[in-house]
Amino acid sequence: MELEANQVTTWEGYVDWRNKPAIRTRHGGMLAASFVLVVEVLENLAFLANASNLVLYLRKYMHMSPSNSANSVTNFMGTAFLLALLGGFLSDALFTTYHIYLISAVIEFLGLIILTIQAHMASLKPLECDKFTTCEEVNGGKAAILFVGLYLVALGVGGIKGSLAAHGGEQFDETTPNGRKQRSTFFNYFVFCLSCGALIAVTFVVWIEDNKGWEWGFAISTISIFVSIPVFLAGSTTYRNKVPSGSPLATILKVLVAASLNSCIGRNSSSAVVNPSNLHLCVKELEKETKKERTSTETSTYTLKFLNNAVANDPIHSSLECTVEQVEDVKVVLKVLPIFACTIMLNCCLAQLSTFSVEQAATMNTKLGSLKVPPASLPVFPVVFIMILAPIYDHLIIPYARKATKSEMGITHLQRIGIGLVLSIVAMAVAAIVEVKRKRVATDSSGLLDDATKPLPITFFWIAFQYLFLGSADLFTLAGLLEFFFSEAPIRMRSLATSLSWASLAMGYYLSSVIVSIVNTATSSSNHRPWLSGANINHYHLERFYWLMCVLSGLNFLHYLFWAIKYKYRGTCTNH
Repeated sequence: MELEANQVTTWEGYVDWRNKPAIRTRHGGMLAASFVLVVEVLENLAFLANASNLVLYLRKYMHMSPSNSANSVTNFMGTAFLLALLGGFLSDALFTTYHIYLISAVIEFLGLIILTIQAHMASLKPLECDKFTTCEEVNGGKAAILFVGLYLVALGVGGIKGSLAAHGGEQFDETTPNGRKQRSTFFNYFVFCLSCGALIAVTFVVWIEDNKGWEWGFAISTISIFVSIPVFLAGSTTYRNKVPSGSPLATILKVLVAASLNSCIGRNSSSAVVNPSNLHLCVKELEKETKKERTSTETSTYTLKFLNNAVANDPIHSSLECTVEQVEDVKVVLKVLPIFACTIMLNCCLAQLSTFSVEQAATMNTKLGSLKVPPASLPVFPVVFIMILAPIYDHLIIPYARKATKSEMGITHLQRIGIGLVLSIVAMAVAAIVEVKRKRVATDSSGLLDDATKPLPITFFWIAFQYLFLGSADLFTLAGLLEFFFSEAPIRMRSLATSLSWASLAMGYYLSSVIVSIVNTATSSSNHRPWLSGANINHYHLERFYWLMCVLSGLNFLHYLFWAIKYKYRGTCTNH
């Protein structure tokens, strides 16, 4: 009786910040998650303040070529988001999301201090140059300082991205409809807060960088990430932290190896996999552990049935002994991977916002009345749109969709992701059309085609259209992906699964660099210049590149439809 009473008052599998059992009435809920939301504003401000304008910093102060600076930025961003997998893995396997956030914030803080010092001290930067002197690209010790600072920031950002969203998602009781609805609201507002930080970054901080000096921009980022640490610690008494349950990768590897070996040797798989009564007992055990009521059918058990061979009556070795529960967990992970792969192309389109779109805007008239808008502040368009759309989506669209579909979700995660993919196709088509118009103006204006330093007589608002569509695509896809991976993943692998959302961004940035290189190689010949090279961006064939991205995005959407239609959601309790 005492044990039952304990289970009623505590969260099973969760501890507080002192490593004691988390209490139901004291830990978790929207109050705990609200600290995470405030921290996300500060964290994303610190990261994006530099990332959004970094391509211009590398060109102007580090004297890199346009293509080198663009590739350096995409590699930096890609590495930062890819390292989210490391943060997610450590959160699941060894530490809690609570500890990973704190460690990562300190690492990012150290990286930003290095970048601030370099930006402030002229002796740590390449010599200034003008049109009469040759600009020397950053190298040697100065390049080492730059990249050590950048990649310490990338490591810190990766750890934060891999732990913070999952930490917030963990605060809700998923056994109740209200808890699941609150969790859905949290992920919508997580993207909203991410955009709040981005808004401050691409307006105020970018203006500071362009007008007062880059050392001030880096200093604001440093202060922001430093302030996020006490804000995060202030919520310590309200958090419930999932107890780490060992390496999720070890479980996946064990099941795959056991299934392969048992198939080759021809060992009999355990009757637990095929016997409905034993399966029922297994599901009951899983329900008890996760406290999430779900039903399971023979159909779901027989998907990827090759893996059922991992459960054997007589395993080859005790270390390869697998439970039905572990096999089913690995099946879920393998089923979400095609969805993850289909979002990479969208993030490849998003990568253009940090590189070519900024360079396009830099050639245009960026005056807004008497105010001169820095090109790196262009992301303000999608950011503001996300901040308007996120509350409308959560408070108007979703309640209406729930009534119309008579389901708890209203709009499923995969439908949200699909909408985002369609918007990215439209965005690339719009980008191509706008570039055609910009090039026509440059051609018609005498002397401006070869001189990219003077603004073209065309307003930068034309570029805003592609930012608007891609921003909307980002809201639908990112919020949908975060919640999809969190709710579908086995409880032991949630941080790692959620970090796949950020890894998709990383793959998108890397894919962008690869596509640029392939396009230049494929289009270069003795008679023709490559599409993406020339004296300045006016000589690039950027419109052709955007059309190519549009076609690739369309093919990717068809690929996504194939997997999304086949996908069966893990639980029935959420009424997907």
